[in-house]
Amino acid sequence: MRYGFIYPGSDPVVAVELAELAEAHGWHGFFVWEGIWATDPWSVLAASAMRTSQIRLGTMLTPVPRRRPWELAGQTATVDRLSGGRVTLSVGLGVPESAEDRFWIFEHDPGRRVRAELLDESLELLPKLWRGEPFEHEGPHYTVRRTDTMLPLPPVQPRIPIWAVGLWPRPRSMRRVARLDGWLPNFAPPGEGAAGPDAQRELFTPEIGAEAMAWITAERERLGVAAEPFDWVQEGTTAGLDPIADAAAVRPWAEAGATWWLDTDWSVPAERIEQYSRERVAAGPPRID
Repeated sequence: MRYGFIYPGSDPVVAVELAELAEAHGWHGFFVWEGIWATDPWSVLAASAMRTSQIRLGTMLTPVPRRRPWELAGQTATVDRLSGGRVTLSVGLGVPESAEDRFWIFEHDPGRRVRAELLDESLELLPKLWRGEPFEHEGPHYTVRRTDTMLPLPPVQPRIPIWAVGLWPRPRSMRRVARLDGWLPNFAPPGEGAAGPDAQRELFTPEIGAEAMAWITAERERLGVAAEPFDWVQEGTTAGLDPIADAAAVRPWAEAGATWWLDTDWSVPAERIEQYSRERVAAGPPRID
């Protein structure tokens, strides 16, 4: 099991200091959220890359349908080179239904179906853009005309790992995940839509996660990529005050097959986020070994 911390705040100076602190206290990853009109996460991660040497860096998560894939390819490749190959890109449609009014304050929402199309086409384009080799593309939303001048400095990694939100047990959403490098779980109980964060914690269990991972494994075998690394990335909250209690919270997920635990508390009041984050990061991850 590897452990990451998600900074729930927006102060870029604090974020960079936390990335350095997280590396010093044994965390394996440091993540920042990507908003609509907010602190630029890739600038924060670029600065964090210069202050760290081992910890993985990424977003949690990037709303890819709102992004131009060529710009995202340049940002991620830049931070990957600055970090020596430590970037992970987390992707999703970008907004739960409960937050749509707030999310679409600057532009029209094209609808979930179109957002899914944009996500899938971007995921097709990103690896080609990262390779930095000329190519052509004609899709429903994007056109790439062949040119001999492409990204001059591809990422350090042959492929930046991509973790994607997958709505279990929706086949289309889960097939997208199976083609990539990691699963960020969401759960649609029978007869209901996607669960919100609170409902997901209550209804999504390690046993359900293990069932979904078995499905993903079978799908990856069908695709011929089962031998490649794949992560189940589970988000949760531990207090960092009692190592035994923290380990007890994480252990069932590790035993079910989760490979990453991302710790944060999104309910912390804004005025307490900096203090909470510094204290939680300094306490170290909730290790089970």
